[in-house]
Amino acid sequence: MKTSNHVFIMAGGVGSRFWPKSRNDYPKQFIDILGTGKSLLQLTYDRFLKLCPEENIHVVTNKQYKSLVQEQLPGVAESNILCEPSRNNTAPCIAYAAFKLAAKDPHANMVVAPSDHFILYEDIFIEKVKLGLDLAATDPVLLTLGITPTRPDTGYGYINFEKSGENGVHKVKQFTEKPPLEKAKEFLASGSYVWNGGIFIWNVKAALQAFHEHAPEIYSLFSKGDGLYNTAEEQHFIDAEYPASPSISIDYAIMEKADNVYTIPADFGWSDLGTWGSLYEVADKQNGDNVFSGNHQLENTENSIIHLPPGKLAVIKGLKDYIVVDDNNVLLIYPKQDEQEIKQITERLKSQNQTHYL
Repeated sequence: MKTSNHVFIMAGGVGSRFWPKSRNDYPKQFIDILGTGKSLLQLTYDRFLKLCPEENIHVVTNKQYKSLVQEQLPGVAESNILCEPSRNNTAPCIAYAAFKLAAKDPHANMVVAPSDHFILYEDIFIEKVKLGLDLAATDPVLLTLGITPTRPDTGYGYINFEKSGENGVHKVKQFTEKPPLEKAKEFLASGSYVWNGGIFIWNVKAALQAFHEHAPEIYSLFSKGDGLYNTAEEQHFIDAEYPASPSISIDYAIMEKADNVYTIPADFGWSDLGTWGSLYEVADKQNGDNVFSGNHQLENTENSIIHLPPGKLAVIKGLKDYIVVDDNNVLLIYPKQDEQEIKQITERLKSQNQTHYL
């Protein structure tokens, strides 16, 4: 394995669309949501052990989840757990990772990936990542894995790429965030678009140069920590300065502005597991095309996902295309087609000072 290749797993989100199973103090990346005996974070970590040694795997998370990361990933050194004091989206998160890695190995290559995605064909995934790392080691490019779209989904960002390319690598022409349905249908029919899966590959020098050119405010903030990264003073600096970074995604901060962005289209059985509906799509279906966890008696119920705590029985009749989740102090019964509203519900509860339900 190439010791110059490092992986940063982003694991700081709250997974509000998976509420009420995903809670502020125990979000979805730490939950065995697939029923495999391992959390999504553990599955992601195991996947990347096929790519690099464990000492080259890092986790970027919120400070409140540090102990959960240590509990679930005892193979990750404490120094490899980057603790954010605030949630400022992916650009500051990735900038922190890049500055810390550059201080350790200024020639390193880095993979940045979410902690909570489902990947069915892991060997194909690792093959594509290795292809990207080989290119990043020799060329100052910003690479993203492009997910071959299977439907005109309006919940994903789309990447338009040039069809001509070498060795499966294509220059990116444009990013489009969550298009309307008709536009998504056009994208799918053209064959020149892939979904943006939020998986990035680049050399750390190329990443820092991109921040310097396109996100100077972020670059300036984190460069103040030069000489402190990988020392006992790092966390104090991050706690003091990180909250002042702008809350912006890496797509808006860098990828949509840079002219050295490339994509590797791939089909490795991907889902971002962003919602209960996306979990339903990848999970094994049983009687009536239902997905369920827990004890149940169902009648005339189909195309639904039912998630119960151990020891609870659900008796359900006449539901179709519903989400039913019973967890602790919350019972959710909601149409699958309206699942994007679940995040709004959590925001409303927060504004009503009912955070004990979150």
